[in-house]
Amino acid sequence: MYPPPPLPPRRDFISVTLSPGRSYDGVQGLRRRSFWRKWKQLSRLQRNVVLFLLAFLMLCGLLSYISVADEWKAVGSRSAEGPKMRPANPPVLPAPRRAAENPETFAGASPQKPPRHFRRGPPNLQIRAPDGDAKDRRQEEAQRRAEAVGQAPREDDAQGSRVSRRGTGPEPEQGTQLPLRKAEAPARPSPQALRTRNSPASQNERQKAVVAAFRHAWAGYRKFAWGHDELKPVSKSFSEWFGLGLTLIDALDTMWILGLKKEFEEARKWVSQRLLFQKNVDVNLFESTIRILGGLLSAFHLSGDVLFLKKAEDFGNRLMPAFQTPSKIPYSDVNIGTGVAHPPRWTSDSTVAEVTSIQLEFRELSRLTGVTKFQEAVEEVTRHVHCLRGKKDGLVPVFINTNSGLFTHLGVFTLGARADSYYEYLLKQWIQGGKKETQLLEDYLEAVEGIKKHLLHRSEPGKLTFVGELAHGRFSAKMDHLVCFLPGTLALGAHHGLPADHMELARALMDTCYQMNRQMETGLSPEIVHFNLHPQKSRKDVQVKAADRHNLLRPETVESLFYLYRLTGDRKYQDWGWELLRSFNTYTRVPSGGYSSISNVQDPRNPQPRDKMESFFLGETLKYLYLLFSDDPDLLSLDTYVFNTEAHPLPIWAPS
Repeated sequence: MYPPPPLPPRRDFISVTLSPGRSYDGVQGLRRRSFWRKWKQLSRLQRNVVLFLLAFLMLCGLLSYISVADEWKAVGSRSAEGPKMRPANPPVLPAPRRAAENPETFAGASPQKPPRHFRRGPPNLQIRAPDGDAKDRRQEEAQRRAEAVGQAPREDDAQGSRVSRRGTGPEPEQGTQLPLRKAEAPARPSPQALRTRNSPASQNERQKAVVAAFRHAWAGYRKFAWGHDELKPVSKSFSEWFGLGLTLIDALDTMWILGLKKEFEEARKWVSQRLLFQKNVDVNLFESTIRILGGLLSAFHLSGDVLFLKKAEDFGNRLMPAFQTPSKIPYSDVNIGTGVAHPPRWTSDSTVAEVTSIQLEFRELSRLTGVTKFQEAVEEVTRHVHCLRGKKDGLVPVFINTNSGLFTHLGVFTLGARADSYYEYLLKQWIQGGKKETQLLEDYLEAVEGIKKHLLHRSEPGKLTFVGELAHGRFSAKMDHLVCFLPGTLALGAHHGLPADHMELARALMDTCYQMNRQMETGLSPEIVHFNLHPQKSRKDVQVKAADRHNLLRPETVESLFYLYRLTGDRKYQDWGWELLRSFNTYTRVPSGGYSSISNVQDPRNPQPRDKMESFFLGETLKYLYLLFSDDPDLLSLDTYVFNTEAHPLPIWAPS
């Protein structure tokens, strides 16, 4: 028999093919069930990974939105506050009118749409100088002359608010609040400011030589380093420190004082268009304060241009994170883009000079803007240092810890590097504030007596009076060229009513600083000298070690020569300054443009250029030489202005 045929296989499902766009219950329902089915098919680990990625993306999007919103809010708030910014009772020099009344615009910009000064992003530093419009510059100068003699500016003035005004409010006591801002009608500038701005005295031959030196230095900077920090004249290139046009800003007030208005306007245009502080860069609090903040404030006072004040306030705000330390003693460095401050990588200390030589600038910024936080921060440092232990008859150690707020490296005392300008700013703050802050005066007078008692000696065989150093009770006959600021500071104090023997000491130290230059074969002082204390045949008073033979174009000698001539009238100080200028021209001038520091002041045949022109050569050295050669005591009168440690003149709050 044959087996029965096999039965066909049994099927338990029905196959249905759906064409695109059709479904038995709608496409959306099918897609929802299809997605849900696929989701259920994933393992628990896979589903957790997907959920984590989604949550992460949502969080990133939320943070990005908040960051962008805050940034635009900050920009908007700065723009809104800008027009309201005005000086707080400035008694000496004019302050510009409110920007809202006369909005600032620049050459080439539309008057209807003011430029934005707070753009974000890295600056585009300009290598070549912008081509100035001669006609626009003439119009600007005419407008400034009209404003200076009291003519009311037009409401649609495209040059912006540069009208000066002055007030007579009392200066703030140390530790007290600044006077409240008041809305005042514009006033004509003080006679001193008016004459400085519009009626420069005729230049004598020596002043013209300084102007020629400045033009030569500026030509090199303009050609090879425009918009960068420092010129390297030998290699015809540049170097960067902060990337903020350091030389240009340091030289602004020098150009104004020397009457170089064309160069000044060109530099002002760079500041308005290229100087941006929103960049990821660390700056040294002290150096950037005295050079950039001080330079902008001084340029504002001399020119009356509100642009410089706005830039100064922006920069000052970016320096404030440095004060956020446990002790309120500021860190040495701060990132002006991120707001992160920190000490040097090798220590948690700051130098005493760095934290006590920023007060003039921050106090003045508070006075002009009415924002008290700047003054409060630096005066808290001053009060703290005043009360610290570890001093020796008014002399201070050179380091202070930012965490504990205490002096470190006790027993080491010098008036050279790391401590010098502490003593200078005690006196100058007292003068700046109208001679009412007795704590500053007491500290200064005590320090001078400490110098006489512990650091003052005489050399052999010339009996030169010099200031040495003390380390753990042991005296060293070492004197930095930086100490040559002291004759000028002592003379300034005597001029403002301090003991007459301060002037006698100033004269003696000035002779020593001159000899530090004259006894060198190039006529230029080395960075450090050692004095001979014992009579020896054929040995000079001034001895120099091989490592100390360099000259950095420093200003301290000519700074003190300026003070001594201005306050005594003795023309030998002018003659000594003339010798120094001739030495600079002979041994440091680079033919292609600029001046270079040199490595060996004892070798006139080969002084070995170091290929660097420090910004202070234009900001200080040439400025003080020009003022030294002036016979006009009212040109930046010492009864009206006080110079910061970078030679930027700031007004005395209550002129004597």
